[in-house]
Amino acid sequence: MACSCSAPEPKTPSPGFRRALWIALWVNLTMFLVEGFASLQSGSVSLMADAIDFFGDSANYLLSLSVLSMGMVWRGRAAMVKGATMTVFGLAVLGRAIWVAQSGTTPEAITMGAVGFLALAANVAVAWILFRYRSGDSDMRSVWLCSRNDAIGNVAVMVAALGVLGTGTAWPDLFVAAIIGSLAVTSGISVIRHARSDISEARLAEHPQH
Repeated sequence: MACSCSAPEPKTPSPGFRRALWIALWVNLTMFLVEGFASLQSGSVSLMADAIDFFGDSANYLLSLSVLSMGMVWRGRAAMVKGATMTVFGLAVLGRAIWVAQSGTTPEAITMGAVGFLALAANVAVAWILFRYRSGDSDMRSVWLCSRNDAIGNVAVMVAALGVLGTGTAWPDLFVAAIIGSLAVTSGISVIRHARSDISEARLAEHPQH
């Protein structure tokens, strides 16, 4: 199919985006350590899933920083890697929830709720900082989706804590873990699709057809 001979304007991230990424990176690394320890103490699958998500997001932010000054093709490839990582993470959480459901272990609700609230405060702050960049290229969008998903996941963890406290069973925790896993899978697929579109657009710009 023929297209316009004029190449689209390159999508250059705002200078403030790099600073926002560094803030997001350190916040996520800190919360990974906090939630990881708390998940071991409480036995919560949803808290563990959120901790692993924090670690994955930290790696994703570092990857974004490494390709920020590169062309759109490389930023699109970085987004592809992050989308695949999000999808694999989601599938792993779903598998873990199924395994724990068979063991019958009940998590400690108070720790879940307290740490979930702390994580929510951290993620809302990061999401607010990144909100203005949500409509950029696929790499920028993937960063925004990571923060948005984390905030949603934190609210869900607190709801799960109330459910565990009220029912005395692990099912609320497992249900929320399944939601977090499913959200990661669908977001990962969305990022991959956006990244493929960005890469195709960049390649057409480099080699326009008449």
